Amino acid sequence: MKRHHTVPKAWKKKKSSLKKQIMKSQQKKLSYKNEQVTPVRKIIPLKNRKTMYFNPRRHRPWKLTTSLILAVLLLFILAFPSMIVAFFGENKQNEIASLEKETDAAVEVGSSPFSVAVMRSNVETVEDIPLETYVAGVVASEMPAEFELEALKAQALAARTFTVNHLLHGENAAKYDLTDTVQHQVYKSEQELQKDWGSEYTAKMNKIKEAVNATKGQILTYNDAPITAAFFSTSNGYTENSEDYWENEVSYLRSVESPWDEESPKFLGQQTFTITQIESALEVELPKDAPLLIELERTESGRVSELGIEEYSFTGRDIREKLDLKSSDFTIKQNDGHLIFTTEGFGHGIGMSQYGANGMAKEGKTYEEIVHYFYKDVKISTINETAPTLVAK
Repeated sequence: MKRHHTVPKAWKKKKSSLKKQIMKSQQKKLSYKNEQVTPVRKIIPLKNRKTMYFNPRRHRPWKLTTSLILAVLLLFILAFPSMIVAFFGENKQNEIASLEKETDAAVEVGSSPFSVAVMRSNVETVEDIPLETYVAGVVASEMPAEFELEALKAQALAARTFTVNHLLHGENAAKYDLTDTVQHQVYKSEQELQKDWGSEYTAKMNKIKEAVNATKGQILTYNDAPITAAFFSTSNGYTENSEDYWENEVSYLRSVESPWDEESPKFLGQQTFTITQIESALEVELPKDAPLLIELERTESGRVSELGIEEYSFTGRDIREKLDLKSSDFTIKQNDGHLIFTTEGFGHGIGMSQYGANGMAKEGKTYEEIVHYFYKDVKISTINETAPTLVAK
């Protein structure tokens, strides 16, 4: 027979009261936690793609957006050149291409009324060269291609005039008309110039041929005859009267001021000689242990007309040519058994100064104005009018 224990009522009442207190205490703790503690988010590594927190489908829109941006950027880069062409127009591109072709294309000189027999000194053969082609070769050899176009035109006119005058009145050799040296005019063929100028050949030669074509068939005349169209590199500030360097007075070769020449890199020069070298060049005997007695006389232009050294006398031209000086305008300084010659200018000084012509061209002068300044009272004529006998050959 089971025995049942009976719980006293007082205990039940006490237990019920205790349970209420416990529940009340738990409610207070829960309320305190809700007010004071911030919930902590759980961080899931990106590599854990199998968890419920990583959903590939949720991230696919971000991937699509990035891919779309990259695709648009790539399309813009590829299409940008086409956009430039469309913006500026195809005509602009055609103009640039046409300009490049014109720059690279070689200019041709005009037809010539006759040819010139030129002795090519390096190979000792005579070459028949059309007049205008010959003039272009002379201009390219005698004047820097970097000079102003109007100066190159003036040089072309002088070179053509010199040639015609020599053919009509100069001393003719049996086998040729002119040499290609400073004896007459320096001349180089297009092949020689191409070797000298390299990649600059086409641009430089085109400029020179343009100058030659602009003066085609023209020569300088005085009293209806071709002039002696003398020219040189750089003056000392003045050109020279013909009779002060040569023997004869020529009315159109008068001294004129040429201040532009001071800008020439050839304006000043200096050369030093020993007394022994001076004796050998001038074929004289000079004192070795004492200062030399030297006297100078000068022309209207400031060049030396006569030099006296001890008991010997020489013209300025003699001294320049025997010592190979740059100019006949020089001063002499004696120093410890040496003579130091300081020169101004480069060349004989008669006719047209090339650096003077370029200086005038920089100031806006035309080739007609340039030649009329350096050659007095001359006219610009044509070969057909002045030298019909040459044209008829």
